[in-house]
Amino acid sequence: MKSELEYTTQKVYKNEEIVEGIYKLEIHGRFNGRPGQFYMLRCWNLEPLLSRPISIHYLDTNKIVFLYQVVGKGTEKLSKLKKEDEIKLLGPLGNGFNIEDLGRKIAIVAGGIGVAPMFYLAQSIRKQIDENCKLDLYVGFRDSVYSIEQFKSFVDTIHISTETGNQGTKGYVTDEFRPEIYDTVLCCGPEVMMKKVINMCKEKQVTVYVSMENHMACGVGACLVCTCSTIKGNKRACKDGPVFLGSDIIL
Repeated sequence: MKSELEYTTQKVYKNEEIVEGIYKLEIHGRFNGRPGQFYMLRCWNLEPLLSRPISIHYLDTNKIVFLYQVVGKGTEKLSKLKKEDEIKLLGPLGNGFNIEDLGRKIAIVAGGIGVAPMFYLAQSIRKQIDENCKLDLYVGFRDSVYSIEQFKSFVDTIHISTETGNQGTKGYVTDEFRPEIYDTVLCCGPEVMMKKVINMCKEKQVTVYVSMENHMACGVGACLVCTCSTIKGNKRACKDGPVFLGSDIIL
C-alpha cells in the first residue's frame, strides 16, 4: 500500500506569471485537500535540499492550482516549469480552516501572497452558508493587485488596499477593516499584518483564525523548523497548523 506521506510525480499543465514575481501553477489529476492545507513541491533532485510548501489556491475533481511568489532558489526553479515538465508533490498536509460554525458575518483578511489560500476558502465557505450570510474580503498589496476577480462570485464585498495607492484605498488593509461587525475573521498574510488583525479582534472580542506562514523544512512535523509560539507552548506550523486560533498565537 502506498504511504500517504509519499511524493507523487505529476506533469505540469500550466505555469504562468500573472504579475511580476507571482505565478499560477496548474496540475491536472485527482487531488484532495481542505482550505488552508498545503502541499510540499519540488522539481529538482539535490539542490536546494528542501521542498517548498505551497498552499492550495484552488481544487476541484480534475485539477489543483497553486499561487506562489518567487522568493528564493526553490520558487525560482518552480517558475521555470513548462507544460509537460515533471513535478513532485506531497500532500495535502497540515490542518486547514474549519469552515463550520463561523456565524452569519464572516470576514476574510489577506495581505500579499497571503491571498493564495483564501480563494479556495471563500469558495468552500460560500457552499456552506445560506444567501443571507455575509462574507466579505479585505485584501492588501504593496502595489500590484492580483487574483481578485475570481472572488466576485463568492463574496459580498471586496475591499482592496495598496500601499502605493495604485488601486483601491491607499494604505494598509487593516486601515479599512472593522472586526466588530463580524462574527468570525479568517486571516493570512505577513506576520506584522496578522499581529495587527489579531490585536484588533481581541480588542473587539471577535474570533479570529490565522494561517501561519513559517519557514518549513519537512512539512510533516518531524524537524521542528517551523515551530511557532502559542499560549499552549511551542507548536509546529506544518503539523499542528498552519491554521491557529489567533488568540493562542504569540507574535
